[in-house]
Amino acid sequence: MSAKTNTLLITGGRVIDPSSGMDRDMDVLLREGRVAELAAPGVLKASARETIDAKGRIVAPGFIDLHVHLREPGQSHKETIATGTAAAAAGGFTAVCAMPNTSPVNDSVQITRWMQAPERGAVVRLFPIAAATVGSLGERLTDFAALEQAGAVAVSDDGKPILEDAIMRDALREGARLNLPVVQHAEDSHRTAGCSMNLGPTSFRLGLRGMPNAAESDIVRRDIALARETGAHIHVAHISTAEAMEAVRQAKKARIRATTEITPHHFTLIDENVGEFDTHYKMNPPLRSVADRDAMIAGIVDGTVDAIATDHAPHAFHEKQVEFERASMGIIGLETALPIAVTVLHHHFQLPLWRIVELLSSGPARVFSLQGGTLAPGALANVTIFDPKKKWTYDLSQSRSKSRNTPYDGWSFTGKVIATIVAGTVVYSD
Repeated sequence: MSAKTNTLLITGGRVIDPSSGMDRDMDVLLREGRVAELAAPGVLKASARETIDAKGRIVAPGFIDLHVHLREPGQSHKETIATGTAAAAAGGFTAVCAMPNTSPVNDSVQITRWMQAPERGAVVRLFPIAAATVGSLGERLTDFAALEQAGAVAVSDDGKPILEDAIMRDALREGARLNLPVVQHAEDSHRTAGCSMNLGPTSFRLGLRGMPNAAESDIVRRDIALARETGAHIHVAHISTAEAMEAVRQAKKARIRATTEITPHHFTLIDENVGEFDTHYKMNPPLRSVADRDAMIAGIVDGTVDAIATDHAPHAFHEKQVEFERASMGIIGLETALPIAVTVLHHHFQLPLWRIVELLSSGPARVFSLQGGTLAPGALANVTIFDPKKKWTYDLSQSRSKSRNTPYDGWSFTGKVIATIVAGTVVYSD
């Protein structure tokens, strides 16, 4: 066999790998789906099948998204596993964790395995998150052990939060027994029924019912208390309020197993962006106040936040082109996550690129104990290459996603994904 079979050499890039403390110019050799060697520029003389010149660019461990909705099975008019993972590759993600609110709900071994089958056409690695309760009805636990054996990396009822204390306690106990994270969409839905945006001056002006911050933070505090009691790992999905962020911060100080993720829209946009009932700014949790957004950025800076996750939520055109109160909640976000993070967090708030790479790679890998998030020799050859200085404009018509529900069409960004590599193979190239 030729020495250059299945080899890829990345030259001249700035390698940022928070998992190993590396931040310097290096050449990276990938061989047979693994990281083979890293060396100073020009040292590696191995003949490679393919070479990528990464001069002036960042070479990072492959990005991992802990929270996406790929809509299969049952809602392929919005997205498919094939189209959603193609969008993920274009956004620099080499792995995604798919939420269970499919149709039917992913509460079974059969659906968990179906999602991972090669026939689905996934472009990047797919990790299912299975439902915590049967049908996500919050009444009876699913078989966590069987679901984990089938490939589920966590359990969650996602958009249908587990409100009953006893059920949540049981879920956390079983999660603790199996060392399986329990992911909670923190929302007291009894207090948000009929609400379509954040409670504040904008909701008052528009005459819309608003969701109070406490509907999120009270559930987060409850879940943290139960995690302390059970020794379980509670993961707070798409955190959005200052009070919830402080609760997670204090839990970490108390060494409770609590982690959290944040979406790009929650550290960038605010409820005022809804303007005159623009449904592309309608999501759940809703866009919050300026103070809440500032608290999200503070949580990123001080290390409270573990990961950036997109909550990629594709919807059909007709599901957004209706009255605000009737419109579906959520936006697509896989292709814009990195440019938003670099533009807003790095160029505006001077957050080091190191921290952004950590939030997109080693942080997510650590939260769900996933393979990846590192460029150490022997690791999976999952790599993201991006240019932190490239200026460009997002053109929604060019999106790989099947859906078009985003507020970012036409936005100008600084920072762009150049190449995405999965198991040593280039799956996206700009």
